[in-house]
Amino acid sequence: MTEAAGGTTHSEPAGTVRVFIALAPPDEAKDELAHALQPAYEAYPRMRWNRIEDWHITLAFLGELPVTAVPLLRPPLARLAASHRPLELGLLGGGQFDERVLWSGIDGDVDGLQHLAAEVRSVVRECGITFQERPLRPHLTLARARRDDPASVVEVAAQLADFAGRRWRTERLHLVGSNFGRGPAPIRYRDIESWTLAGS
Repeated sequence: MTEAAGGTTHSEPAGTVRVFIALAPPDEAKDELAHALQPAYEAYPRMRWNRIEDWHITLAFLGELPVTAVPLLRPPLARLAASHRPLELGLLGGGQFDERVLWSGIDGDVDGLQHLAAEVRSVVRECGITFQERPLRPHLTLARARRDDPASVVEVAAQLADFAGRRWRTERLHLVGSNFGRGPAPIRYRDIESWTLAGS
């Protein structure tokens, strides 16, 4: 993910930013999955493919927040990252949500991932920020189908069923802003800030 100083874009309501907290695979793991997806990129060009540099594992989706709320998150998330050990994860297989969203699954220390997500969500609540809490279903979103072409997602998910990527260690905790699409344009993400997972 790309470091950036802020998270607002022209597509968001004035004074707000759409925010989530996430982990990101290293470039080597993303390149491995991108290579496995190459036939699908060529066969299904109409799918709305996420940019590889935007691939992430969401731990907590906070939705649209006032920009004034974002600074509240920085100190406690920095402390959490400094005290939390890296996790060993991998990308595994493929699947789909409602024939609309294509994803790759997460393998490795999934229990540790669930624990980290619970800690992240606790930090957010302690900052007085309300958000819709949903059970964590660890995954990496790869693409979205167009409304007139739901079969593509199902077909690509089946093609990814045997994919098993190399294991990797998480490096940083990311606070991310997005210009969540209100139309056909792809979703774009940028780091508001990120912190090294340094705990032992």
